[in-house]
Amino acid sequence: MATFVDQVKEMGLKQAAIAKADEAVERITAGMNISDIRSALRGDEPRRPNPRLRPHADSFWLHIRPSFYHTEVTHIYPTFRMGWLSTFMFVWETITGIILMIFYTPSPLVAYSNMWNILSNVPLGQLIRNMHRLGAEVMVMVVAMHMLRTFITGSYKKPRQFTWATGMILLVLTLMLSFSGYLLPWDQLAYWALTVFISGAEAAPAPAIINQNILLILQGAPSLGAGGLLRWYLLHVLLMPLMLGIFFFVHYYKVVLHGLSLPPGREEIGEDTAKRVPKNERTYFIPDILTSELMWSALMVLFLVAGSLWLWDAPLETHADPVVTPLHVVAPWYLSWSQGWLKLADKTLVVGFIPALLVAFIVMPYFEVGKSRRYVDRRVGLSVAFLFMAFMLVSNWMGTPEYAVASSPDREVSIEFLPEQGPSLMKAVPYDEMLVGKFLPGQEISGNPHMTEALAELKEAVLANSCTMGAPRIVTIPEDEWRECRVVTLDDGSKRYDLAFKEDVMPDPYVELIIEEIQPGLKSLQLVFNVTEPGNPDVLRIDTQDWKTFIHADSNYEEECRFANKSC
Repeated sequence: MATFVDQVKEMGLKQAAIAKADEAVERITAGMNISDIRSALRGDEPRRPNPRLRPHADSFWLHIRPSFYHTEVTHIYPTFRMGWLSTFMFVWETITGIILMIFYTPSPLVAYSNMWNILSNVPLGQLIRNMHRLGAEVMVMVVAMHMLRTFITGSYKKPRQFTWATGMILLVLTLMLSFSGYLLPWDQLAYWALTVFISGAEAAPAPAIINQNILLILQGAPSLGAGGLLRWYLLHVLLMPLMLGIFFFVHYYKVVLHGLSLPPGREEIGEDTAKRVPKNERTYFIPDILTSELMWSALMVLFLVAGSLWLWDAPLETHADPVVTPLHVVAPWYLSWSQGWLKLADKTLVVGFIPALLVAFIVMPYFEVGKSRRYVDRRVGLSVAFLFMAFMLVSNWMGTPEYAVASSPDREVSIEFLPEQGPSLMKAVPYDEMLVGKFLPGQEISGNPHMTEALAELKEAVLANSCTMGAPRIVTIPEDEWRECRVVTLDDGSKRYDLAFKEDVMPDPYVELIIEEIQPGLKSLQLVFNVTEPGNPDVLRIDTQDWKTFIHADSNYEEECRFANKSC
């Protein structure tokens, strides 16, 4: 303080304050004063000695960053900024996750209500949750694309084999970090997706006693409950981030040690000149790389905020129910390939093959020892990579309900229109507008747009599961436009509709919605199916079941429907 007083006496208050601020900035930046920062932002040449290099030697945050890069790797190609974006997304997830942790308790008794509290009562709670969930999806995609780029450009080759291995571990940890948060909302989707996932422990190619103990560790009890939720919560907020952080710093240390690999065509075959950067080809971190990373960060924040506001709503199903298994339980998109494999192969074989595939990817650089990174010399490797990507895309599609997973057509209609759990357009109709009576698919009700819209959705669901492309009792369609219906002849000579195939649909269905008031404040909604042979209504062609659900005046399905991405 005495020094500042002396400066004021000597230079005046204004100049003394400027000098003090300059000194504070220089301490914070570990070597750059206000003039140096302004000069860097303007793109001026630095003074000598160059103060822009001091932060890399003295700063806590910048000492791990190279002071300069080869100009070739500062363009969009060959890195596409995927490494930096992966790091940014991890920081983003950490920040948004910590905010959500404040309002969340890992207990089955309150976890689901915590989610509704975040969505309904916490200021900007829905936005934060959307950004966290969207960020998790983007992080998985960016890390996967980063590994794909590394393989395509041959950047895994010597001396970067171990860097590739740590990158593969980071990819697995990213997948697990995203999936470990899947259970936390404690809704039906989360509960059953995780139940199916961890049940794979029982099918692992290991002694039964080992599998049972692994399953017990993952579930925390003989069945998934409070112990399992707490364990997966700790995995998500503690163990997985800690492991990912450790391997990230190992990975980044190796990246700095060997340098960012140059484009394949930039180096001679068998050479690696990434560490030898001529002075005329250097791009310094301050200001060029730093400002570029700030720009990419701002663009990603804009994308994530805009996407969370207008394009993405984190889904929330009904409360987890261990007794009721929902139809069409699917894994997250980044794991649906494994679900596709399970439809074709033995469970034990699939569970054993996945870690073997991971090991194969990790050790691949040590066996693929070709010296050239040029595309023209790696036709076989690139062809195998493209075939594998095509195989994974097909496997992901196989993991969806569209492939080899179908119940009866009437069940498909009912699960879309009147699901046992969760919202739908019909269940979201305001209780007072849910008229008592009998209604047909597509029927228009004057002065009641909600019912009209719901019945229009029922018509679309019926038509999608009808082999006549229009169900003649609803809309007349020429016979030559009917779909092919599979019919089987029974032992007694009678013909029945065959339900054994995914493409099977209902011939000529008659569907009716019956709404009754059971008691004040409670209505029943029942779908009645009557499927007969086209042109012969006296001959039944399919065994159907009537589907019924109940709606209470205080059900509030309209709000649930909005949060479940329905156009209510």
